Amino acid sequence: MRSFIDLGKTFGSQPVRLGARLARVDVGRGREGLYRDQLPQLLEALAETTRVESITASSAIEGVVVDVGRIQGLVAGGPGPRRFRNRNEREFAGYRDAMDEISNAADLEAFSVPYLLHLHRLLFGHADGGGGRLKADQNLIVSYENGHREVLFTPPSPRETAFLLPELFERYRQAVADQAAHPVLLIGALVLDFLAIHPVADGNGRLARLITTHALLQADYTVSRYVSIEQRMYATKEAYYDAIYASQRRWHEGEHDVWPWTGYLVDVLAAAYDDFETRVVARRNLASGSKQDQVRRYILDHAPALFRFRDVRAALPGISDPTIKRVLADLRREGVIELADDRASGRLAAWRRRPRVTEP
Repeated sequence: MRSFIDLGKTFGSQPVRLGARLARVDVGRGREGLYRDQLPQLLEALAETTRVESITASSAIEGVVVDVGRIQGLVAGGPGPRRFRNRNEREFAGYRDAMDEISNAADLEAFSVPYLLHLHRLLFGHADGGGGRLKADQNLIVSYENGHREVLFTPPSPRETAFLLPELFERYRQAVADQAAHPVLLIGALVLDFLAIHPVADGNGRLARLITTHALLQADYTVSRYVSIEQRMYATKEAYYDAIYASQRRWHEGEHDVWPWTGYLVDVLAAAYDDFETRVVARRNLASGSKQDQVRRYILDHAPALFRFRDVRAALPGISDPTIKRVLADLRREGVIELADDRASGRLAAWRRRPRVTEP
């Protein structure tokens, strides 16, 4: 809420370099619309891969990690009762439900306290049922990095939260309607203020990333469907937290600096658009040659360092499972790829490329 009291003050000192990055993001958004019209099947395949990456990465940022062999089944979900091995799997499935609520919505709901608590209820719907309530006790943001407990930030009290949170959503809505600043800057300020308020007892970080996805989709920056923003945050987790904490200093006084966090978010988004275009061009170029050649080229030149059967299938829609299996077997026989774990087999097995030997 503090970031929206005086938007001129908040955004008046925008770093020069950020303007170029925002322009890059807007160019990427325009090209993304063309790709959606021209290559819908390819983007559908990218979206499914990204869904898995986003659920996994956002959970992992908070230490919610599940066995690799269980991820696909947990992401798939489906009706009926599920058997979970531990609390991590329950919370993982909860993030899946909350993300799907946003991704599958025909019309995204406006931000409000009831909607936020609905997402929070989904987050913990498979765990202890403790979601769906604002915090009742004072919470603190602490670090144990230096071997002792250090309070990094003290959020508002539960009593203050009850009026700060709805005011934040209303001020954000009005700022968007007034086009008071670039949409991505407003999203950055929204997420920063939300994290500063820290409105729930547990799950604030995951809610903040869900809010980020929701707000980006609502503003038509839909690259998060095709490239995992959460995965990029996880890969730069230290910078992610450093940027948040740098921007939270003096937040209570309204003297904070939004640019460490907002600049980080813009950089992540710009890099995601760069990655998106690279993936689209690379996979579009795979369309030539026989189906077996397409599978070989994808595995050797475009697959992740550690990939599975489903990754190949998602990247190459229309190519049959037997063809993919045949190429995997051929490449393994040639010594080009190997199983990451010899104990695993079948479609859940993880593969990796072997280092290419070059002659001196």
